Amino acid sequence: MERLSGRVWSFGDHVDTDQIIPAERLVSDNNDRLGEFMFEKVRPGMAAQVAKGDMIVAGKNFGCGSSREHAPRALMQAGIIAVVAESFARIFYRNSINIGLVLVEAKIEAKEGDALTIDVEKGVVRNETTGKEWTFPQYPQYIRDLISSGGLMNRIKEAKGCTGSR
Repeated sequence: MERLSGRVWSFGDHVDTDQIIPAERLVSDNNDRLGEFMFEKVRPGMAAQVAKGDMIVAGKNFGCGSSREHAPRALMQAGIIAVVAESFARIFYRNSINIGLVLVEAKIEAKEGDALTIDVEKGVVRNETTGKEWTFPQYPQYIRDLISSGGLMNRIKEAKGCTGSR
C-alpha cells in the first residue's frame, strides 16, 4: 500500500452518498455489482470508463448524506483505489477505512485525467502531470494496518489466524 498511482476523476464540494450510489440500487441482488451504478445519475457512463487504479479528487465534505457502506464499496468495485478530498463526511470516512479504501484529506490541484501518485507512508500526494506536491497527515499505524489488510473484517481474521476455510 505504500505507493498508489492512477488517473484522476474530478469532483467538487459536497458529493453525497446518493450521488455516489443511488438509493434504488441498494437492493441485495446488486451487492456484488454496485460499481456498475457508481455516479450513474450525475455522470452517466462514468463507471464503464473507470480503470482499476483510478482515483477521485474532490473538494469539501465528500461522502456526506446517508451513512451507508455501499458508497465506498461502489467506488472500490468500480476500480477506484483512493479518494483525495479537502474534507470527508465523518461516517463516510470511517466506512471507507473499514473496507480498505484509501482516503487522503488534502486540498490539491488536479484536473480530470491527470496522473496522481500517493505515497501513503510518507504522506505525500504528487500530481505527476504538473509536478506539484502536497503533504497530508499520515494515518496512525492501526489505520495503515486496516487498509493493508483490505479492511476491518480481514484484519480481524488475520489477528485471529482465521483462513476462512475449514
